[in-house]
Amino acid sequence: MIDEQTDKPRSSFWKELPILLGVAILVAVLVRAFVLQTFFIPSPSMENTLQIDDRVLVNKLVYDFRSPHRGEVIVFKAPLEWSANPDGEDFIKRVIGVGGDHVVCCDAQDRLVINGKPLDEPYIFPGDKTAEDFDITVPKGRLWVMGDHREASGDSLEHWQQSGQDITVATIPEDDVVGRAFTVFWPVGRATWLSVPKSYEAIPEP
Repeated sequence: MIDEQTDKPRSSFWKELPILLGVAILVAVLVRAFVLQTFFIPSPSMENTLQIDDRVLVNKLVYDFRSPHRGEVIVFKAPLEWSANPDGEDFIKRVIGVGGDHVVCCDAQDRLVINGKPLDEPYIFPGDKTAEDFDITVPKGRLWVMGDHREASGDSLEHWQQSGQDITVATIPEDDVVGRAFTVFWPVGRATWLSVPKSYEAIPEP
């Protein structure tokens, strides 16, 4: 009698195990598809905020409820003009200007000026300077994005220059944004939140 009682739960567990595994896999797939996804950093374009081979966690749900904000680090599907890969690839950059913003480079202290307000950028790679002056207005529904390592980044400024100052080529549609990178989780020694610098709070609306 004792053996029969102990065998029943074991038998039930092994029967339910495939169902539990299936549910766990389904949940993981749904989370990856719609909520969270990990990305690795393949280039120096965001140094020193992000280093090559860092792993970041991306919130894919947040922009279903609002538009990207200035200062956020985002992952987006690169426009065809930006990528040598015909199958497309994901880029990671910082949002500098949103639709309607007037972005000018640069003031006497080599700072970007957004809607008339100079922007302090403590995250820029040491020694970097913006390569060329520019004066643009971001079209509605699009984003002007730049790498934190300005001299090693294929970003809005580079494509503004290469396209003969075509603002559409230089900016990305909000609809192409995959999500917001909000934390570095690997390597453990570099784990940190990717918060928006406080200097963006002073930027007025256009």
